[in-house]
Amino acid sequence: MGRRIRRRSAEDDSEVNVTPMLDVVFIMLIFFIVTASFVKESGLDINRPDGQTQNDEDDKDKKSILVQINGQDQIRVGPRVVDLRAVRPNIENLLAEDPNKSVIVRVDENASNGVFVTVWDQAKQAGAANPVLVQPAK
Repeated sequence: MGRRIRRRSAEDDSEVNVTPMLDVVFIMLIFFIVTASFVKESGLDINRPDGQTQNDEDDKDKKSILVQINGQDQIRVGPRVVDLRAVRPNIENLLAEDPNKSVIVRVDENASNGVFVTVWDQAKQAGAANPVLVQPAK
């Protein structure tokens, strides 16, 4: 009996096995889905007020601490002009008098973002539970 030698034809060599590639793609897909659910975007929780009348705002100012930032990055806590480093101690002192006061931050549209973020962080560190951002009256 003779041995038969099987020759591979050109058709056998041209087949591409895509199964390993699909396995890798599915594993990568699962990895990206799982890791995307753990990504937390950082940002500020800002409470924007609804439309209010001027009288409502005046009543709130009596029961709240008003922090104003003008277009030249000048900061006022209540009626006093303060330095950026003095925002936190001033808010802490006012909250010590009445812990139920809320903090309202009024920012001019020309104020720099860095000053606003620093004031916002200092208000949170001073103990303000939910500072409120309002736009200046026009």
